[in-house]
Formats: sequence, structure tokens, C-alpha cells
Amino acid sequence: MRVTEIFFSIQGEGSRAGRPCVFVRFTGCDLRCGYCDTAYAFHGGADMDRAAILAEVARHPARFVCLTGGEPMLQRELPDLARELLARGYEVAVETHGQRPLDALPAEAIRVVDVKTPGSGEVATDLAYLDRLQPHDEVKFVVCSEDDFRWSREVVRRHALEGRVQVLFSPAWGQVAPRDLVRWMLESGLDARLSLQVHKVVWGPDVHGV
Repeated sequence: MRVTEIFFSIQGEGSRAGRPCVFVRFTGCDLRCGYCDTAYAFHGGADMDRAAILAEVARHPARFVCLTGGEPMLQRELPDLARELLARGYEVAVETHGQRPLDALPAEAIRVVDVKTPGSGEVATDLAYLDRLQPHDEVKFVVCSEDDFRWSREVVRRHALEGRVQVLFSPAWGQVAPRDLVRWMLESGLDARLSLQVHKVVWGPDVHGV
């Protein structure tokens, strides 16, 4: 498996924001979203087998592990790694763009899907995978404009996501003011949650490994 970094920090976004977490960031992504903040993980990295990854994760005290990227589902052994972590008693989240098959992941793994909005430049035409998500999964919409929010609102309602999974809205850093996104959310009446990137508030937007 190709790994950019493994580090211990707090989860910066989503419904588990603020929790201590071990991050395994894999190298490589097949999309190029306009708001990407981990482009440094597109290339490079180091080859590690699953045993080495598990040993590095075990060095840290957290029992929550986030498998992220890049795009972790490009790693052929990702489902096996998730199973091994779960068998060791870890809570496991997989942060993914959802445009690669997710069915091979163990059911207990938390799928955190970043649904690509038009403003990302990588919007998908097939969102059928949203209908197969489970109650412990999450969908996130990074909103680059009010048009993005309207598009996202329609996706949420078309796929009946409210009350079925966690629905998160995040303002694209530097493009949408959080207060504007909050207003759009309240006006929409959606059962959704605001997700700010806490790690950028704490350490700044350009620091890696946090």
C-alpha cells in the first residue's frame, strides 16, 4: 500500500470532529477537485505492507482510525486493512469521494463520502451508491457557492438522505463564508449538520500532518 503519512491528531471535520484520531493518508487520487487541500498526497509516499501500517497505528493511544487520502479506495488492500483494524477493536472511518466501488468495505466501517458538487469540477453523474449507505455512514457536501448548495439540497432530497445517514455541509475554505452557509441551511429546512474544518482553525490551512 502506498502511504503519504500516518499521524495522531484530532478529527478536524464531520460528526466526529474534535475526537483524537490516528490518520492513515494514502497516496494517489483519480480526481482533481478545485478545492482540494491534500494535493501533496497525489504523488510520492512510501510502500508499506498492512503489518507495518497496523504497527504504526498501534503506537498511538486513539481507538479511532481514519483511512483517507488522496483516495484510499485506490488501494487494493484497503478493505482487508479495515477488517484487520476492526478486528483489533478500532473504530474505522474511510474518507472517500464515493466514485470507486465501496461494497468491498466491511459493513462496520464508516463510509464518509465527499459528494462532489459542481463547484469541485469533478461532479459525478451516477450517485446510486448513496442509496446503499448505512445509518452510521456520512455524506459531506463541500459548498463553493449558493448554486452548489441548491444542487446539494436536491441530491439530499432525491436520495432521501435526511434521517437515514449523517448529512454534512462544509464551506469551501476561502470561497464561502460559514455564516452564509448556515443561512442557506436554515432557510432550506434540511436536517443536516454544519461541518467546519477545525484543524485549519487550530493550526492554519497550510500545515500538514495535523
